[in-house]
Amino acid sequence: MSRPQKGEKAPEFTAKDQNGNEISLKDYRGKKVILYFYPKDSTPGCTAESCDFRDNYDDLKKDGFEVIGVSADSEKSHLKFIEKYDLPFILIADTEKEVIQKYGAWGLKKFMGKEREGIIRSTFVIDEEGKIAEVIEKVKTKAPVAQVRELIN
Repeated sequence: MSRPQKGEKAPEFTAKDQNGNEISLKDYRGKKVILYFYPKDSTPGCTAESCDFRDNYDDLKKDGFEVIGVSADSEKSHLKFIEKYDLPFILIADTEKEVIQKYGAWGLKKFMGKEREGIIRSTFVIDEEGKIAEVIEKVKTKAPVAQVRELIN
């Protein structure tokens, strides 16, 4: 499936978070959402990315943003990740890769000279009406919030 583009309606989804609660994008209507896709809990790049969102979370909330992370890890894995790094936001356990595929975040990628299928790190900023305001395809794992701020300011 192709990646949704800026100006398009964000694909709707309902999926389970780290606690097994169902989370739907429509529940966030009226709020801005940073939806970020990352390959794997507790790996160096994914930890740096998630911790940057954690470290800037209060300021993002003040600016009206909700942060939601998505990977194919299990609820149990997400809980450990959240507890270990004190992450204050929701992580979606998309073990069936339904949300990941709706957002075009699954595909062929290169890692250490080899091609394989996997989650393509990407970030979507969704506006209050549920439209894609920005798409970040080349995420800087150590500074994803700065990337978002560059685009929205």
